[in-house]
Amino acid sequence: MLIRSISRIPSLFRSFATHAALSNPAVLHLKTGESFAGKAFGAPRSIWGETVFSTSITSYTESMTDPSYRGQILVFTTPLIGNYGVPLNNAPLDSRDVGMLLESKKIQCSAVVVADLAEKYSHYTAVESLSSWCNRHDIPGITGVDTRAITTILRNQGTTLGRLAVGKDVSSLAPAEHEYWDPTTENLVDQVSTKVPYVLNPTGDVKIAVLDFGAKANILRSLVRRNVAVTVLPWNFDFNTVRDDFDGLFLTNGPGDPQKCMEAALNLRRTLLEWDRPVFGICMGHQVIGIAAGLDAYRMRFGNRGHNQPVLALASSGSIKAGRVYVTSQNHQYALKLSDPFPAGWEPFFINCNDSSVEGIKSTAESGRKVWGVQFHPESAGGPLDTIEVRVCAIRSFGLAHLQYSCRCSPTSSLSAARICSFAPTPMNWRCRLWGWRP
Repeated sequence: MLIRSISRIPSLFRSFATHAALSNPAVLHLKTGESFAGKAFGAPRSIWGETVFSTSITSYTESMTDPSYRGQILVFTTPLIGNYGVPLNNAPLDSRDVGMLLESKKIQCSAVVVADLAEKYSHYTAVESLSSWCNRHDIPGITGVDTRAITTILRNQGTTLGRLAVGKDVSSLAPAEHEYWDPTTENLVDQVSTKVPYVLNPTGDVKIAVLDFGAKANILRSLVRRNVAVTVLPWNFDFNTVRDDFDGLFLTNGPGDPQKCMEAALNLRRTLLEWDRPVFGICMGHQVIGIAAGLDAYRMRFGNRGHNQPVLALASSGSIKAGRVYVTSQNHQYALKLSDPFPAGWEPFFINCNDSSVEGIKSTAESGRKVWGVQFHPESAGGPLDTIEVRVCAIRSFGLAHLQYSCRCSPTSSLSAARICSFAPTPMNWRCRLWGWRP
């Protein structure tokens, strides 16, 4: 009796969730042969995509608006999704913000898969439910499926292609293998990158060019809030034609295969050979730096997506200490190969503690360059702030004398920071002016 009572506890807790009133059927078909039946929500249409999973516990709105999820059917491993609804995705466009609250203006993933969808939400900033938001952006979803079983398949067999059938398409047979559409065959970066250059905070202290491979808004927001004049350029813009107008170059995250960005890598290779100012890359930007440096990229079995990926620092830089493990936010399917020997003038910076993939590279002190990239997102949104020092060191090297941090305690508060040298191990000393919070 005791064992039977304990086994009912998870069902009891799930009964507290405010579930959606759904009637439209849906089926998720995987190219590996499995099918999962559930109820549809969001847009009443069927789609194709690459099925991936995220272990993020919170920040489903940030994940869904991240351009790195372009073309993907996003499976959330957290059982209850939608509890705190969706906020109004508007923000000022000024020296403190970039015109949006989330990571882009629209939902970027192709579809979402959740175990339990909460239609009723509770949060003081929420204006609509997850289902309503998906419907407004023409994004379908499925709920009532065993996301643990789906995740197990993806972990064991690798990321696979999928088909979310909704409504009348549910009665159709599962697609044949040749019918599945692979989004990675397309240049997804070109789809999400800006088409024309634009400037944010033009009166900032230093000028930084940003190559946009599918930038999360918080990357730009973090720069603007540190009083940087940001010029956002298309992913394949030849930065060498304007490089002398800038104090540094920033390469952003983005979706898909880095081999589709060879044009950018070749342009960057010339930049690294001829230009002596700082260069910093995140995610796709990190992979492009690696390819430009002579490293190879490869497709991982199921990638790393979530807010709890541990990385080991192999080298010290600023307040990053070699030998220390940091918890990071990640979203990528490809990684750089760890080669021995490493290309001349370069060294590995971080390595993943779970799969030993390269999580960061940097130029050596002997090379005379200030270039480094990280596979993870130090600016989070969502996720931990363990590696915020990496970003701080980069911004400091761009020439900023005064730093300010965004504080997760309050959107109106800020953090005061001590002066940090990008290559000297200087201790960090910062606190929230409003709440006294420290990391």
